[in-house]
Amino acid sequence: MGNSYSKEEVVVAQNGSQVESYNTQQSMLLVAIATCLAMITTYVVWKSCRNHAKDRLRKQELNVLDECCHHSGAPVFHDAYKGWSCCNKKSVDFTEFLNIKGCTLSKHSNVKPPEPEKKQLDKELDKKAVIEVRAPILGPQLPRPPFDSPLVTVEAHIADSLKNVVQLTPQKSVADSDGTVAIGTCCKNGGCNTAYEGPQTNDSICTYHPGCPVFHEGLKFWSCCQKRTTDFNTFLSQPGCTTGSHKWFKDSTPAGTVKCRWDWHQTPDFVIVSVYAKKYNPTTSYVKLNPIRLNTKLVFHEDDNAVFELDLELRGVIDVQKSSASMLGTKVEIKLKKAEPGAWSKLDFPRTEPKKQTVHSVQLDERDDLVDLSSVEAVTPINKLNLTG
Repeated sequence: MGNSYSKEEVVVAQNGSQVESYNTQQSMLLVAIATCLAMITTYVVWKSCRNHAKDRLRKQELNVLDECCHHSGAPVFHDAYKGWSCCNKKSVDFTEFLNIKGCTLSKHSNVKPPEPEKKQLDKELDKKAVIEVRAPILGPQLPRPPFDSPLVTVEAHIADSLKNVVQLTPQKSVADSDGTVAIGTCCKNGGCNTAYEGPQTNDSICTYHPGCPVFHEGLKFWSCCQKRTTDFNTFLSQPGCTTGSHKWFKDSTPAGTVKCRWDWHQTPDFVIVSVYAKKYNPTTSYVKLNPIRLNTKLVFHEDDNAVFELDLELRGVIDVQKSSASMLGTKVEIKLKKAEPGAWSKLDFPRTEPKKQTVHSVQLDERDDLVDLSSVEAVTPINKLNLTG
């Protein structure tokens, strides 16, 4: 025989199981709410922490609200390196620098770490005397010969590349321009790449660089705005700093002359002068020297025998016999041997033509010398006349 239960007992048993299930579900819900609150509190505490480079992964591993893995030092940026002063971990990539794990464990803090003290500028710096230290420049020891001393033609070394270019370059015929701008002509202003598409192009604004390009120690920039870069394409794409009208023709130069850029530098024993030019004729061009003078002439047959001439009175004395010249495809390099040791403060002495003084001459009338004075009687003073008879 099985056990028999009354209806009342069955109802009570069912209600009891339902109450137990309800209590279990309520307990699970409370546990879930408590877990969510703990996670929210963890995020809020971590988010408000002001420590340097707090580590999120480390925080989840510890799962402790009171501990923070961070950098106690200050960020350091020097010579393209990025790192922390506390652990000496460096990187050249900024993302890797941000991901460097902390080296110190402490409590979270919502107080911003103190910034490193900045060096205070000396307000009286402008009033203090500036002491400029330079390498000693020895004064001239050797006597300077006259500027008009005989010049010696230097036998220049001619590169094969220059010979080939000159042989293949036809002589350009000079034709007068009628002022018509061809379609597709680029603006001649520096930094403006606008092409001529018709008369309507003249109404557009030309944004250009009025200065000249400068290339110095690997840097490329315009002399007018001083935006420097090491990449040549970035230099070419720099927007202009001045607005104006387009220029479709190059500035005309005097007939028979060519403008060439030149520069110089020195070593302890030599002074090197470089004249940058292409397609000049090496057979008709020359370099002439005397102890204090440099005379260079380049002839361009392609431009109807136009010339570039450089005539300088050198700052120091040179040894002509030990000096040399090289004619390359892109420049003429003149190597001047110093006759005495020492650094040159400048390459040359500025030469100015003396002003012609206008002499006003007084023209005397030469006719006075032709008058015959023999027939003129002398006048006797009245106080010396004899009136007694």
